[in-house]
Amino acid sequence: MTPLIFVLAALAGGVGAALRYLIDRLVARLAGTRYPWGVLVINVTGSFVLGLVSGGFPGAAFVVGAGLLGGYTTFSTAMLDTVALWRDGSSRAAAFNAVGMLILGVAAAVAGLALGAAIAG
Repeated sequence: MTPLIFVLAALAGGVGAALRYLIDRLVARLAGTRYPWGVLVINVTGSFVLGLVSGGFPGAAFVVGAGLLGGYTTFSTAMLDTVALWRDGSSRAAAFNAVGMLILGVAAAVAGLALGAAIAG
């Protein structure tokens, strides 16, 4: 890896973190804060984009995947939200958050890979 690629990935990570914050706030404003919809949207769209990049643009995978999407997606927040939902007595929401996010994330990654492969030809 060249120093330029490293710097680009680091900068992309900062952009990803800022995007995560903005999207989470926007989704919370639209959908409310009772359920962490923003984190779900972020992790599912991040899975899709990583699949797309990996399937169609593998040369950009480090900067976009490790950099941008590494800063954008957030597994740890999703799991902390799951525990918080469970503790608050929302066991169905906690189960959906854990299992639903996994299923939706895998489906989004598969869709992204398929689209990326189709684009790459």
